[in-house]
Amino acid sequence: MSARILVVDDDPDILEVTRFAIEKAGFETCFASDGLAAIAAQRRDAPDLVVLDIGLPEKDGLEVCRDIRKSSDVPILFLTARDEEIDRIVGLELGADDYLTKPFSPRELVARIKAILKRSTPSITQLPTALTHGALELDAERHQCAFAGVPVSLTGSEFRLLKVLMTRPDLVLTRAQLVEALYGFNIHVSDRTIDSHIRNIRAKMSEVGCTEAVVTVHGVGLRMGACQQT
Repeated sequence: MSARILVVDDDPDILEVTRFAIEKAGFETCFASDGLAAIAAQRRDAPDLVVLDIGLPEKDGLEVCRDIRKSSDVPILFLTARDEEIDRIVGLELGADDYLTKPFSPRELVARIKAILKRSTPSITQLPTALTHGALELDAERHQCAFAGVPVSLTGSEFRLLKVLMTRPDLVLTRAQLVEALYGFNIHVSDRTIDSHIRNIRAKMSEVGCTEAVVTVHGVGLRMGACQQT
């Protein structure tokens, strides 16, 4: 069965362009043109990924993302005319997986959708069934994370990023290496994207008592912290 993509935008031309590109790539599509309809469609249609504009009537895309994240870790890709850095950071910190600005290339949109879906549904044979570091446990097969037995809810990108770091916890990885591991070679993603995901991971780990989850090695990159109970 092909993946179902929910596209949310109040511009009919954008909806038509994205519909054509996404369906040509072999995916199913469903649509919403305002924020309230988007939340209802996500619950009703159970899409595998949401392409979400920010400037929406009724409820803006940032609020929609926040509402979806209360009950679902479905991948979210912002597709918006807002290209200010603060908008990208806020969107990613609310739990979005990626951010693409308008005007956009339909081919790049499809490439990003495929990349997100690929890393959100990895082959079990390609991943260790479980990773442990300190009191932190990551079960790649079940997409579950726990610290000292307490579950931690992560988005697909946060989970993947943490898995990359935990695979070799003592190794310092540059942001460029992490971008490549998450998004591949041919997609330009700002280092700020990684920083936003790291802030989210640290905040979530701190809530369950892990105050040293990911360590910044200044001028070099990032590595896993001790992940011990405080």
